[in-house]
Amino acid sequence: MIYKVRVEFSKEFLEIKENQINIGIKSKPLKGEANKEIIKKIAKHFGVSTALVQIKSGHKSREKIIEILK
Repeated sequence: MIYKVRVEFSKEFLEIKENQINIGIKSKPLKGEANKEIIKKIAKHFGVSTALVQIKSGHKSREKIIEILK
């Protein structure tokens, strides 16, 4: 499954509508920490390993495309 992800900082939430995920994280966007938190939260929500969640584009953007492999 491929999802569009919109990231907000300084908030804690995860909302899914069709193929759009809105996620709030506490990590700062430094040295990939924010991306790691995003992957962990999405993997936990879908009940999959973090290795199955990949950021396809938008590594340095608030708008990302992620793929969840099953």
